[in-house]
Amino acid sequence: MAPATTPWSLYGTPLNSRFLLGSAGYPSPQVLRDAIATAGAQVVTVGLKRSLAAGAGDNGFVDIVCGSGVHLLPNTAGCRSAREAIVLAQMARELFGTRWVKLEVTGDEHTLQPEPWELLDAATQLVRDGFQVFPYCTDDLVACRRLLDAGCEVLMPWGAPIGSGQGLLNPYALRTLRERLPGVPLIVDAGIGAPHHAARAMELGFDGVLLNSAVAQAREPVRMAAAFALAITAGRLGYEAGVMAPQDMAVPSTPVANGPLLIG
Repeated sequence: MAPATTPWSLYGTPLNSRFLLGSAGYPSPQVLRDAIATAGAQVVTVGLKRSLAAGAGDNGFVDIVCGSGVHLLPNTAGCRSAREAIVLAQMARELFGTRWVKLEVTGDEHTLQPEPWELLDAATQLVRDGFQVFPYCTDDLVACRRLLDAGCEVLMPWGAPIGSGQGLLNPYALRTLRERLPGVPLIVDAGIGAPHHAARAMELGFDGVLLNSAVAQAREPVRMAAAFALAITAGRLGYEAGVMAPQDMAVPSTPVANGPLLIG
């Protein structure tokens, strides 16, 4: 059996799995339940707007997620302003009994790119109100630093636009975030489409990966959850072990110059 990755924590909550899973778009409740179990996910996101649209008295969907023994991470997907996101986060705390909130404030309808100023305003107020904020943000270093200054202890930069499946569009920016923000839990969120995308994010030193569509919309979601779980573990183990640095020229694996060659 492959060794486990190093345990980690989010806002003081210890975790073993580095695979965070979204809960939207699955073909059936049973498939969702099986995907969570197969992924080994310990954190699952739930869209509050979707839950409310189904009726505040209908908690069947939330029961499925909570019944899986995971930590619930409500999100403010669909919000367009700081005020709207703050109100939704407050409702989530009342409904789900958690201070965790994945903060999303959309600024562009085409890319669904986060709106940086509204996001920062919302994060600042929510931290003051006692929330533990997981901001969905871009890979801009300065914007990320402002979120940390506001009191966020976790960042969730995108790999690519939500649901696009394009993978890591700007590895340089993501690598820069990891190098310039040591010790900050960083989770790649959005745009992951294939297991090798997730493995690459983990090899860069990111602490976790959050994805939804790549599993929920797969032909076989449960098997895809297994594939991503293996890729995330492999990528993190590679990072912890020390991924080989690329070289511009060939380097012999068995040096033979200026010394005897021992053949056993």
